[in-house]
Parts: sequence; C-alpha cells; structure tokens
Amino acid sequence: MIKILIVEDQIMFKEALEHLINGQPDMEAIGSTDDASLAHKLCHELSPDLVLMDVVTKNDVSGITWACQIRKEIPHIKIVIMTAMPEITFLDEARKAGVHSYINKNSSNEHLFYVIRSTMKGLGIYPGPEEASPFASQFNEKEIEVIRLVCQGKSRSEIIKELKVSESMIKPIITSILDKTGFDSIAKFAIYAVGRGLIVPDLQ
Repeated sequence: MIKILIVEDQIMFKEALEHLINGQPDMEAIGSTDDASLAHKLCHELSPDLVLMDVVTKNDVSGITWACQIRKEIPHIKIVIMTAMPEITFLDEARKAGVHSYINKNSSNEHLFYVIRSTMKGLGIYPGPEEASPFASQFNEKEIEVIRLVCQGKSRSEIIKELKVSESMIKPIITSILDKTGFDSIAKFAIYAVGRGLIVPDLQ
C-alpha cells in the first residue's frame, strides 16, 4: 500500500485527490494540509511513502522549498510536485530540490496514478522533451526494476542476484529495453535516463 500525504490549498481539488487515491487498491491518502510549511512536520508524524505537493500553497508558501527540506531530512520519502501553472516553469527548481516527479494538474487521473506508481518504483516523470520520447511510458514492471538497478550502479550479476532471476531471464529484459530506447548498451541508456531525470535512483 502506497501511503500518500497531500499538500494542496484548494479544498475541492484536495478532496478530489483524496477520493481518487483512496479508490485505488494499492494507495491510501493518510493525511493532508493546505500549507507546505506543515508538510515537513506531518512527514515525521505520519511517515508517508510519497508526498503530492502543490508548487504554491496557502499564503504563497513554496512547495518546492519545503520539498527540498523533506528530501534532506527524510530522503526515502518520494515527492511529486503538482502545478496548475504550466506556463510558469518550476522544473529546474524542482530538479535542484531533488523532487522525484512533476505533474500538471490538468493531467488525467490515469496519468496521476501512473506517475505515483512509477515514482515509487524509481522512475522520475517530468513534463518536457522526455514525455515526447517513444519510450517514456512503455516499460513494464520488470524492465523498470532492471533500469533502476543499473542506474544505481549494480552489475549484471548483482541484478540477477537481487531480482532472483537467471542469466537467460535477464538477457531478454535488457534486449527489450534497448529495442524500446534505441540504445546499444544498457549502461549508455542509464546515463541518459539519470541525466534527463527519467530515473531518480535511490542511492542511500
């Protein structure tokens, strides 16, 4: 179960998010606040797995500023920044703050769930050029696991051991990833993925 803290100052949108999240079999909204400056305290109290953080909250408090603080103090918590202002780019600020993913509020419910689940698996989702790439959302769960481990610097033998699979099972997974991305080596794709923010590896 993915435990989610919602930080959103628009009451109707916050309640809609709670309803949508609680309607998923693998998600639970465990708390909410309209002020990003309170999110840090709630993270310590509620221990969410992921925070859905509005980019600007009550009294113009910056969600990105407090996302940065949470990332420094509680680095295992995933953070997804939400914005209703796509014409104003906070992308660079979000990346510098260590935010895992970034979503526009006009996205579909399906995309929201995809972002949450993918972020929990270590796949960072940001709007922009990478969304237009032909492989941005085409990986299956096993492929995401392999990509995540490669981006953590794991060797093939270490990946095989961690995933409890054989060499004959891992080879077609890597081949599929390369076919989807057009890269000739999984290491090259890992460098690209981390550099573009497609993957945010957990190194701690």
